[in-house]
Amino acid sequence: ILQERQIMKKQKKLCVLFLCSVGLTGTKYGCGGGGCGACTVMVSRYNPIQDTVHWSVNACLQPICSLHGAAVVTIEGIGSTKTKLHPVQERIAKAHGSQCGFCTPGMVMSMYTLLRNNPQPTMEDIRETLGGNLCRCTGYRPIIDGFKTFCDTRISCQNGDGNGKCCMENSNSHNNESDISGELFSMDEVLPLDPTQDLIFPPELLVSKPSEQLCFQGEKARWISPADLKDLIKLKAEYSNAPLLVGNTTIGPKMNLKGTVHPLVIYGGSIPELQAVKWRNNSVTVGAGCSLSVLKDILLRGTEELGPEKSRVYQALVQTLQCLAGKQIRNMAVNGAREICLSEEFFTGFGKTALRPDEILLAIDIAHSRPWEFVSAFRQSQRREFAFSIVNAGMRVVFRHNSNVVENLDIFYGGVGPTLVKARHTCKELMGRKWDEKLLVEGTQLLEEEISVPPTAPGGREEYRKTLVLSFFFKFYMQVLLELQQKVGMNDLPLEYLSALKPFKNEVPQGNHSFQLVPETQSSSDPVGRPNVHQAALQQATGEAVYYDDIPSVKGELFVSMVTSTRAHAKIIFIDASVALAMSGVITFISAKDVPGQNRRLWFNNPEELFAEEEVICVGQIIGAIVAETREQAKRAAEQVAITYQDIQPAFFTIEEAIEHQSFFDPKRKLERGNVEEGFEKADHILEDELYMGGQEHFYMETQGLIAIPKAEAGEMELYVASQHAAYTQEVVGITLGIDSNKITCHVKRLGGGFGGKVMKIASLSAIAATAAYKTDRAVRCVLERGDDMLITSGRSPFLGKYKVGYMNDGTILAADITYYSNGGCTLDESSFVSLLHMDNGYKIPNLRGHGLVCKTNLPSYTAFRGFGGPQGLTIIEGVLHEVAARCGLPAHQVRDINMYKDEKCYTHHKQLFSPRDMVRCWNECLEKSDYTHRCLSIEQFNAHNHWKKRGISIVPLKFGIGFSKGFYNQGAALVNIYKDGSVLISHGGTEMGQGINTKAIQIASRILKVPMSSIHIKETCTGNVPNAAPSAASFGTDAVGMSVKNGCEKLMRRLEPLIKKHPQYTWQQLVVEAYCQKISLSATGFFMGPHTSVDWEKSEGNAYYYFTFGACCSEVEIDCLTGDHKNIRTDIVMDVGRSINPALDVGQVEGGFVQGIGLYTIEELQFSPEGVLLTRGPSQYKIPALCDVPPQLNVHLLRNADNPHAIYSSKGIGEPPVFFGCTLFFAIKEAIAAARRERGLSDSFPFSSPATAEKIRMACEDCFTRMNPLDRKVKTKPWTINV
Repeated sequence: ILQERQIMKKQKKLCVLFLCSVGLTGTKYGCGGGGCGACTVMVSRYNPIQDTVHWSVNACLQPICSLHGAAVVTIEGIGSTKTKLHPVQERIAKAHGSQCGFCTPGMVMSMYTLLRNNPQPTMEDIRETLGGNLCRCTGYRPIIDGFKTFCDTRISCQNGDGNGKCCMENSNSHNNESDISGELFSMDEVLPLDPTQDLIFPPELLVSKPSEQLCFQGEKARWISPADLKDLIKLKAEYSNAPLLVGNTTIGPKMNLKGTVHPLVIYGGSIPELQAVKWRNNSVTVGAGCSLSVLKDILLRGTEELGPEKSRVYQALVQTLQCLAGKQIRNMAVNGAREICLSEEFFTGFGKTALRPDEILLAIDIAHSRPWEFVSAFRQSQRREFAFSIVNAGMRVVFRHNSNVVENLDIFYGGVGPTLVKARHTCKELMGRKWDEKLLVEGTQLLEEEISVPPTAPGGREEYRKTLVLSFFFKFYMQVLLELQQKVGMNDLPLEYLSALKPFKNEVPQGNHSFQLVPETQSSSDPVGRPNVHQAALQQATGEAVYYDDIPSVKGELFVSMVTSTRAHAKIIFIDASVALAMSGVITFISAKDVPGQNRRLWFNNPEELFAEEEVICVGQIIGAIVAETREQAKRAAEQVAITYQDIQPAFFTIEEAIEHQSFFDPKRKLERGNVEEGFEKADHILEDELYMGGQEHFYMETQGLIAIPKAEAGEMELYVASQHAAYTQEVVGITLGIDSNKITCHVKRLGGGFGGKVMKIASLSAIAATAAYKTDRAVRCVLERGDDMLITSGRSPFLGKYKVGYMNDGTILAADITYYSNGGCTLDESSFVSLLHMDNGYKIPNLRGHGLVCKTNLPSYTAFRGFGGPQGLTIIEGVLHEVAARCGLPAHQVRDINMYKDEKCYTHHKQLFSPRDMVRCWNECLEKSDYTHRCLSIEQFNAHNHWKKRGISIVPLKFGIGFSKGFYNQGAALVNIYKDGSVLISHGGTEMGQGINTKAIQIASRILKVPMSSIHIKETCTGNVPNAAPSAASFGTDAVGMSVKNGCEKLMRRLEPLIKKHPQYTWQQLVVEAYCQKISLSATGFFMGPHTSVDWEKSEGNAYYYFTFGACCSEVEIDCLTGDHKNIRTDIVMDVGRSINPALDVGQVEGGFVQGIGLYTIEELQFSPEGVLLTRGPSQYKIPALCDVPPQLNVHLLRNADNPHAIYSSKGIGEPPVFFGCTLFFAIKEAIAAARRERGLSDSFPFSSPATAEKIRMACEDCFTRMNPLDRKVKTKPWTINV
């Protein structure tokens, strides 16, 4: 409860900065801008009319001062493992809806708030509620599975169809075999939801108090909450430049992310008149302080009560509001939004209105629709929900009574100018005209001439935005025409046009899952092969799970903030930190000269600098760091460090520029089999083309950081760090400090996501924090803000594949010569070429040659990302087959099938022996389970009957190498300790980051030691317990850790074996005590020496991988040819995971990887300015998949009777391979575009690059609207962004 003066002295937000200070670390800080939902909490207020009202809000944007009289409930307040779980917490855990766990508290609080308001929600309620919560791990389906058990229609089977029907009743039932199951969890014994047990609203807040002005004074700002409307008007007149704040969704992000400071803020959220709603005869008046959620509810009520004709305005507004932001933002944001207002006079510029400084907006009056009035709203964004619109529009037409003659017309656009734009001239010209095809043609021409989007417009995409202007008008024309047909009997709208009028409906993901049950002969106490819940799921669901930034502050702890380069390539002339050092709380500035050991180190013979010393080679390179008493002080001071540069030429950023300058890292790789030139001579056709793939940001929910704590003696240093490779972090810190590794201990409890991004870059950040701790002799905490994390640490490399392919008329490929160019950025990092090893995928191309070059550019260094070059290498060859199929006029799946490896013994292009049997099984099962042939026919019919919407389908196989191609990494170690009470403690070299490595390790230990999983604990990863561990990467974690744990446990059991034989009646604890008394060691190290993998690049041969994981995936999509929007309809995946150690975790990895692939191939787009500056630095600009992007039907089947003699218990690594399956959406979209182009008489071979964004889809669907901006009219100017 926050009341009266319970306010911190500094102006802070509710989240980390306040909650952590009072020990409430369950609420997570993910982005600082309300864009991820990790910090969701529930705010409750008492309303005499509505009783208590509960809202889910983003704590990072909720000012503490605004919570006067409110009750705030965080994750800790609803349940814990120490007291009693809340049903929401229990069900998300049991349904396997928590992997890394960082987003879980936010998910739980969103659902908890919904249940407080509605104990029996619908699936649509759940979908809307979770729309503002992002998850990077799970793929959302298991979260929905857990939460849908609260719906009023109970579903006994989690694979049900949403109507209470079990998946076993469906026609494509997954198990005809008795040893196949689809039940990943059971809800038989879950806690019931009992609203009477929920927290009551604090009685002391029910007491009505007279209104009074509240004033809070902070270090840099003052906050005033006026007593009433009269007081508010007086304050606004007195302090005309002070912002009036209600929801804080506009001012908050600027303050959090851009450091904007307002000396005075006036809060209007407590003024009753600003929240008043008045229904009148012909309109409703909504107070300007009403949240968008309240506005939506009001409009929905109006729609129900007024009927369809009188509520057309309300329907259009609701349609927009449903896609606008997330639920938490809509609960906070107020209704003066530019997105939905049709008064162009009111908005004078971006974020500016016609209000005088001393005025306030009191209310908005929304009129009912008149009988002959038609209103529509349109928007297109990068992601269908929870994203700013690229272009939005509101259109209104009024006709003369009983006619199709236009009496009045209003057309407004957003996103085509600095503020709202009205097509005045077009509207004026079209008034008095009949609503017919002639009006459409003239109106389109008028709009094209009137609405201009200059090439220099912020955000770029000028051609796409111009096309959307015309497409939206065409949609409006058709919508109105359809309604007029019913009123005045006009000519019928062609039936094939009707589908364009239906917006895509967002649905919750559900699906069928199947896995093989353990043999009946397996002991019921043996957990291996069973879908056990993630070992820490309950702690993650209650907020008890500790991440590095949850660790309480150490006495005297300081904070470090990075100072980064603002130039792409320049000489450092001078660094002036004097202004920063004079600021309050600043302790010191560190740079290269402060490094006690080495500032420069070698990584495989390539130099890496900790701090840039003489020159900078990218924007975002770390030059120095400010160390201060608080986060805010360090951040503010870092911005004041002045650096003088002298630019160095050339500075270039793109792959094409690197090719032009021949700027490549060594070594340059090549692999070849057969005789490529001979293959080209024999081929019927030769094709030369290229395919580009954009990069990808990791966007782990927990940003990078650590705590470095210097010890009092011998130069020891303890680091609590978010690292996938603690041993490397230890090594780099030692080199930097000039201290032996035995004095540096790295602790890793868990990561809030990693995906390869926390292998290399965190080591440098750790070394910087350690340098600061060394210099100040105080603990130092480093926590990167989301924008800094994205800028400094980079992500997946962009790729360009240029190929020449020779093929026969039947689609058989005889020869292919492919050159892969990877944009590596400014240093090599982990960009050494591995994509060549994936270039054949599952295809036996007899003559195959690949060259791999890593481009050296002036961008932040790209690094490992889930799949590590695999998705790019695989996609290029799939692009080759797709294009060959198009040129041959054959179905793509037929060309894939004819070229597939099928012999029992096959050799890869690097001469590694393997059997493709299980890959072919996956392919055939996927064809069958997806009902591929029948759906192809259905898609043909759909496309024939729909002109403006098209569907496509694609199926691909997968062969993915597991393990490190650098053989020395293929090792694992563990330490197993048994205590006298019989409990077991395991330490291993792997890192738990959501993939369930600890859970699987415990399952393995439980099987061998024959003790329950509850008696086994894994505390942390620690370099002091297991030295020299390999990184948790390459899908090899369970293989290495599992084998080492098995080895350690087997050693212990061999020691205990004589006692077991001698005392068969002893319990486990008695046995352990007896062993102790007989001086038998109860501690053992386990070690796994993995296979030797290597490639002789000169001979193009070598066993690059331990083994191969196989799979197949089929996806169907639907595109809107007028806007470029698309909907993922259905995906079927068949995956060979060998004998799964934990089917629930493996299915979760498959789904999570696939959904990450959805982002890679369709919506995630990194944008750089022509100066090499990353523009996409947070969730408001960079969109990862949200709930709305997951196919409503997502089916995952683990291949039955699949074995793998190479790995632990015949299992297979599964973390990385499924990311590539996102390419099925890319190729399905391409198929849909090709269908549209064929109908328009265009070639179905066309350039198309990944990701398949709405812009690319729309512009590839060429039509009369895209052609209205011809090439000869384009003016050459500096682009907004560049393709790197």
